[in-house]
Amino acid sequence: MSFNTISVIGLGYIGLPTAAMFASRKIKVIGVDVNQHAVDTINRGQIHIVEPDLDMLVHAAVTEGFLKAVTTPEPADAFLIAVPTPFKASKSKESGTEIPEPDLTYIKSAAKAIAVVLKKGDLVILESTSPVGATEQMAEWLAEARSDLSFPQQAGETADVNVAHCPERVLPGHVVRELVDNDRVIGGMTAKCSERAIELYKAFVKGECVTTNARTAEMAKLTENSCRDVQIAFANELSIICDKLDIDVWELISLANRHPRINILQPGPGVGGHCIAVDPWFIVSKTPEQAQLIHTARKVNDAKPEWVINKVKLAIADFLQANPNKTVKEVTVACYGLAFKPNIDDLRESPALEITKHIANFHAGTVIAVEPNINQLPYQLENIELLSLDGAINSADVHVLLVDHTEFKSLSVTADYIVDTKGIW
Repeated sequence: MSFNTISVIGLGYIGLPTAAMFASRKIKVIGVDVNQHAVDTINRGQIHIVEPDLDMLVHAAVTEGFLKAVTTPEPADAFLIAVPTPFKASKSKESGTEIPEPDLTYIKSAAKAIAVVLKKGDLVILESTSPVGATEQMAEWLAEARSDLSFPQQAGETADVNVAHCPERVLPGHVVRELVDNDRVIGGMTAKCSERAIELYKAFVKGECVTTNARTAEMAKLTENSCRDVQIAFANELSIICDKLDIDVWELISLANRHPRINILQPGPGVGGHCIAVDPWFIVSKTPEQAQLIHTARKVNDAKPEWVINKVKLAIADFLQANPNKTVKEVTVACYGLAFKPNIDDLRESPALEITKHIANFHAGTVIAVEPNINQLPYQLENIELLSLDGAINSADVHVLLVDHTEFKSLSVTADYIVDTKGIW
């Protein structure tokens, strides 16, 4: 293998597992992150996120000397950029409607940071989920910073530095296994870029490495998550229709799915996370007139939290009507789950978090939260108390189930005032 040292820029939910996986193959890995707490935690052989089996990998890698974390990039043979790609609101020129646009600030900062230590023969891979054209833009930023080196857009196959896009395609809670087993889409800016990227990933990837160009690789990841978003939007819209028609949506979906060619997903309080809630906007922002279905799905899923909040308001009203001796300030609401999916601690773009925050803002009484995967509430929920599961069940009047964590599934809650967005109670 021609890569003796690998640098991973961004030690979050994707970057840290990727760094640990390379290090587990006895390859020297330098992890880079601007978060000093994350760097210090990793250098102690510990992790700052929740992901099954990752703690053992990191501890072994650090103890054996194959993984270290720093705040400033150091020379390496390959650089993997795994930083966030959030979005910012802007107006579409065609329709005048508000459409979020991708924010490439973190990618640009990462490119500028590694440019200082780049040398001839290095490989740069953008792993961050990105809008179409982001890899080419990153290569331009690198070229601007290092005019003494040539890049694929300038020199093609003979470039000094190779550049590729290889999007992560893993499921939180299963990252360690899926990094190894899943197929990888390798989008090199040239054939040589793809070949070198495959050589790098084959250090631990057992799945097939499928090659394409950078733009198609970028679009592949966006397509996968947009497809899921559309499917979830159908389920969420169906749940709203069924509520209007007094039909149990979970029974209905179970019956419909008995058809051999039907597989409807389960509805929920919305869509969250760093992928499905974000990536479709990258397509819509580039092609707002063409992406009609994708745009509509986004609007359906983004509207679901408000529908849940209205159901909570009705539940509080029903409780007060049944208990006329109580005031609204005496009503306690418990929200179960804050993460964007079950059994993880990731709160990014979480509809459960937003719903809980809005309930706390409008409700005059006590609001408590139950999230078994975190020890401290984020600053947005500073006026909310984090309680144990038993404490919430015993003290709350209205119960709002937002995430189907394993701990919640094992319970049989029979309270009179329940808003169950996952159909488990």
